[in-house]
Amino acid sequence: MTDQDNLKYTAEHEWVSIDGDIATVGITAYAADKLGDVVYIDLPAVGAELSGGTVVGEIESTKSVGELFAPIDGTVTEVNDAVVDAPDLVNSEPFGAGWLLRVRFTNLPELLSAAQYRELVGE
Repeated sequence: MTDQDNLKYTAEHEWVSIDGDIATVGITAYAADKLGDVVYIDLPAVGAELSGGTVVGEIESTKSVGELFAPIDGTVTEVNDAVVDAPDLVNSEPFGAGWLLRVRFTNLPELLSAAQYRELVGE
């Protein structure tokens, strides 16, 4: 389990963990709860160039289909194949085994702190 207070967040309900020039990205527990039971995840390919704020994937649940936005500019270095094979990991461990992708970023935009994100979602 990741220390959620040390993560950065987006208004699109994604979390970002920074380690050097690599960002690990996932969706928040709030987003996973709102989506319901996740049944399918479409992620960008390793090597894909991401542009912050653009749609890069899709998360489908029994209730709806949500878009995955790139929180940062960069190149995908790894995707979580375990989540593609078992999408319910996003529901059971959104801040752990349910991470989605890793990106070598070229610049880090202003992201929300944990306190700002909690305020955004009313927690």
